[in-house]
Amino acid sequence: MQTAEKREILRLALYAGQLLLKNGAETYRTEETIERICRARGFLSVNSFVTPTGIFIAEDQHDGISYLKRIRSRGINLETIASINDLSKRFEGGTLGVREAMEELHRIRQKRRYPEPVRLLAGALASGFFALLFSGGPPEFLAAALIAPAVVWSSDRLAVSGNTTFLANAAGGALVAFLAILAGMLRPSLRVDAVVVGAIMPLVPGVATVNGLRDFIEGDLIAGTSRVAEALVIALSIAVGVGLIFKIRAQMGGFVL
Repeated sequence: MQTAEKREILRLALYAGQLLLKNGAETYRTEETIERICRARGFLSVNSFVTPTGIFIAEDQHDGISYLKRIRSRGINLETIASINDLSKRFEGGTLGVREAMEELHRIRQKRRYPEPVRLLAGALASGFFALLFSGGPPEFLAAALIAPAVVWSSDRLAVSGNTTFLANAAGGALVAFLAILAGMLRPSLRVDAVVVGAIMPLVPGVATVNGLRDFIEGDLIAGTSRVAEALVIALSIAVGVGLIFKIRAQMGGFVL
């Protein structure tokens, strides 16, 4: 195998790993996909090391080729992860060439997410039903369903504009508390606690927590620690935003919950 061909395959594996990691895949899944792509084309000695913020690939058999990719932003897109898993299996089976696989990865990356109205509607319904789970009734369902889209929309805009996850989630938590208190003022019998718990659910880092625990189980201690720490920081930022608004409300002489 020529050095140029090796580089193309390694770049393909690196690109697939980058897309997986940026869309919320576990560390062990990313490493497994990289190694599967390389082994499918005859690489006998390839080492990959993946953390939530970086990918390292090295071929140390003859040429000593290595690549490093820094990951600066991450999100959740399970459809992208499933598409890349399917691509890697087809590549391993020999039905895709290197060039075709790279072109398909580009198409996967450029594929549009669900339209924003659909995502906002899903967040509204999920929040409303969570409010019901926490002893709320129809008024709490309606309040949480109306608050959640505003919170998701504003947090997305803040995260994209400044890449400040802590501030975006703190602002989202503060907005939830403010709107829930406002709804409680308009309807005194409203259970503000159920509305707050329901409306913050789109911000809760459930996937990051589960992925961190799965990385721990697979033995990736660094990645597991990083992901769990990230989830804790997000949860803390939400708590700071909610707590700040309730503290201000309490000092003004109003109710807390």
